[in-house]
Amino acid sequence: MRAELAQVALELFRQDGFDQVTINDLAKAAGVSRSTFLRCFGSKEEAVLFAFDQLGDQVAADLRNRPADEDDWTALRRALDTAIQQYYDDAETGLAMTRLVQETPALNARSLEKQSGWRPALAQALAQRGGSDREATIVDVVRATAALVCLNVALERWVASGGELDLVALIDEAFAAFSS
Repeated sequence: MRAELAQVALELFRQDGFDQVTINDLAKAAGVSRSTFLRCFGSKEEAVLFAFDQLGDQVAADLRNRPADEDDWTALRRALDTAIQQYYDDAETGLAMTRLVQETPALNARSLEKQSGWRPALAQALAQRGGSDREATIVDVVRATAALVCLNVALERWVASGGELDLVALIDEAFAAFSS
């Protein structure tokens, strides 16, 4: 039900603009009561960004499971494939959602806040690769943060191109900037 409500919300935001759409509008368009909508999503922002909720944990799990002999930077890059898969599964929706997030200050801020919450999990996953039980170091946190910056820069370029540029190539290029 949350996915269906989120899809309705995204379409309404695309059509009328995020700031112009109310929770009442969203509930009506979805054919549910306001209270039902609010039980599923506490805010308009959450209706757009709920897909991000578990994505950080998925990326961290993928990172933790990367081969032990792979360097951390490569492991981070490959683990982010989980985050970009949604853009390949449905490029049109991914592009629309990312454009909406980037162009709406409240959504952009909330999205960055959610990603900031991923950093500790990604840093700890780096520390635990290969079965280690060590705690994340500042180096792990910096690498995790830099990886998220690379993802965001690539997404910005991808959206600016209208989805014409290859997102994987953009992420690879952003990661390569840290390697050279």
